[in-house]
Amino acid sequence: MLYRLARPGIFKLDAEHAHDLAIKNLSRFTHTPLDLFYRQHLPDRPVEVMGLKFKNPVGLAAGLDKNGECIDAFGAMGFGFVEVGTVTPRPQPGNDKPRLFRLVEAEGIINRMGFNNLGVDNLVENVKKAKFDGIIGINIGKNKDTPIEKGSEDYLICMEKVYQYAGYIAVNISSPNTPGLRSLQYGEALDELLSDLKEKQLELSKKHNKYVPVALKIAPDLEDHELVQIAESLVRNNIDGVIATNTTLDRSLVEGMKYGDEAGGLSGRPVQSRSTEVIRRLHEELGDQLPIIGVGGIDSYVAAKEKMMAGAKLVQVYSGFIYQGPGLVRNIVKNI
Repeated sequence: MLYRLARPGIFKLDAEHAHDLAIKNLSRFTHTPLDLFYRQHLPDRPVEVMGLKFKNPVGLAAGLDKNGECIDAFGAMGFGFVEVGTVTPRPQPGNDKPRLFRLVEAEGIINRMGFNNLGVDNLVENVKKAKFDGIIGINIGKNKDTPIEKGSEDYLICMEKVYQYAGYIAVNISSPNTPGLRSLQYGEALDELLSDLKEKQLELSKKHNKYVPVALKIAPDLEDHELVQIAESLVRNNIDGVIATNTTLDRSLVEGMKYGDEAGGLSGRPVQSRSTEVIRRLHEELGDQLPIIGVGGIDSYVAAKEKMMAGAKLVQVYSGFIYQGPGLVRNIVKNI
């Protein structure tokens, strides 16, 4: 209710300015009496996925809290897990502004942020400070100026630094906003990356006496044969999970809308059906060999349930959360 009252004022602000203001205030209000404005007491809906125990299956998708500044605030809203990042080995400013746009009529968002973040070391310090009693996922990527043929080196650097502090590690090779990144989703490049990640994961599990699952985040803009190849590669390399999906480059559902032709990845309701179809197709290939985390256009309990009926074991929200606020989390968790 409070978010509905505040949203008109928030939406009058530039999208990125509103986001930065929200992150700043959430960080400031955490563990103070002012967190009553967003704190929710939700029932437990425990589920075990990737060997981890989640208090409920609803998570915050990566991209909203890139630097892990508000983990406890999002935990107070009732999320069962919070995925922070995408983070890169070195800090980087991202792409030129403006780079974030609301498509209000479609309840969608277009972003071309470009992995703007303060670097993996900063993120780790914030994760270490967090008191959240749920699962923290850490989403890792590569720096823009790292050649794509050396991309795996950036992922391995990040993995080593976040490993002992992460509940699970998400590997983002599907953002459309880093040149060439999506090429890592295909053929030998994918197999080589997953093989390197698995080798590093096993090395670190021995070093820290702790097994941290690794999940791959993929794009919705994949042909059927490409999804089949990805599924085979995931199984072949013993990857622990897959996150489906990232943002789309398809503009067919927002053609003619304000900001509809902006470059970047489109999220929210316009990607809802395609994301669900990717989940369904992956589940047909994977069965129960590894779990799917469903994300893309989840704006209600029904949308979350559709993802789970298609094969997702967990779900994540982002754009729907921007449009509806913490009430969306409550609606899904109470009815799931």
